[in-house]
Amino acid sequence: MKNKFPENNQIGMVSTFSELINTNFQGAINAICWSRNLVGDFKEIVSKLQLKENITEVFIEDLLALQLSEKGNMARETILSDLQLLADFGASPSLNLLKSYERDEELDFISTDVYSYHIDRSTIGTDTFLCTYHGASSEILPNHQVEQKILIPEIREKLKELHNGSEAEFETFLKEYYFDLHYQPKPNIQPIILGLGHLWKLAVDHPEQKVLPCVHRAPIENDGEYRLLLIC
Repeated sequence: MKNKFPENNQIGMVSTFSELINTNFQGAINAICWSRNLVGDFKEIVSKLQLKENITEVFIEDLLALQLSEKGNMARETILSDLQLLADFGASPSLNLLKSYERDEELDFISTDVYSYHIDRSTIGTDTFLCTYHGASSEILPNHQVEQKILIPEIREKLKELHNGSEAEFETFLKEYYFDLHYQPKPNIQPIILGLGHLWKLAVDHPEQKVLPCVHRAPIENDGEYRLLLIC
């Protein structure tokens, strides 16, 4: 498949799952894409799954129970294969049917939900894998196009007022409530849309990581359309 991101030095492109898991992040590259042009009718799968909550986990037995057309079955086989590849690798993939995520509306000056640009953090060496099969797809930004929200003076001052404690405890407070994971895009940025069918590996903030973590966010969903997302 044609490389859709030829001018971007943040993204590494691979053509197999083996390359995806064995290619290391380096330099400015903190997102690696197994670029794919998937066949099959993923919309049919979405239409036949039952949304029980705004985020409904779909299990293998749920997929196997669906009565599908030939193209729907092709899509199902792709999803089952992706789940198996990641499970064999040692990951714990989850397939989600999404209407929307919960919004963080508690504070009017900072948001910490997944619609805000953020990084993932782990205490162990790991990566984030994701693939959108249907619906709006996730976005990423180069690190130089964002600013950590807790470093923006007006936000930092309001967080200090909210904390109302010692300076030493303030940094712990920022981490405890995940304020430090969220980023504000700079003016006139152009987010990178991750697209449908591609399996992505994104860099996570952890002690062994040698590159900057990948800044990403969930998209605003399209009206009347559910997302089908694999993530781990």
